[in-house]
Amino acid sequence: MREILLLSGPNLDLLGERSPEIYGAATLASHVAAVRDRAGTCGLGVRHLQSNFEGDLIEAVHGARSSAAAIIINAGALTHSSWALADALATFDGPKIEVHLSNPAAREPFRHLSTLAGVVNGSVAGLGALGYLLAVDAVAHLLGGEATNATPDPTA
Repeated sequence: MREILLLSGPNLDLLGERSPEIYGAATLASHVAAVRDRAGTCGLGVRHLQSNFEGDLIEAVHGARSSAAAIIINAGALTHSSWALADALATFDGPKIEVHLSNPAAREPFRHLSTLAGVVNGSVAGLGALGYLLAVDAVAHLLGGEATNATPDPTA
């Protein structure tokens, strides 16, 4: 089974309790479960890593070069500062989708820059939990498969 590497950056382990008015009430575990469910309907597996350390995410991308078909990444604040993570993602040949629960372009000016934007196939931002499901559908499409026809459940 082809695998998606789902990467979650710093502070995403606090989803559900950190700024729910911005990021929603869903926990990281519920987002990961929804991604796994959606990927399963597309014939894809999911391996998840959350880390508050940039180097862990970079190492995971390096490892994915020989083990994953695609990457979905919510790099959190590293989106705006990690050229090293962007460089690592640039070495991965499969589809790469950037996800943000909030809309960085509608927030503080420092969040308007994505160091990852130039090396990913696309970004989904501002749609809350739905963004993860759309990212899975995009990956399935880019891998030449069929995205599910199921209506996304943004509360999952």
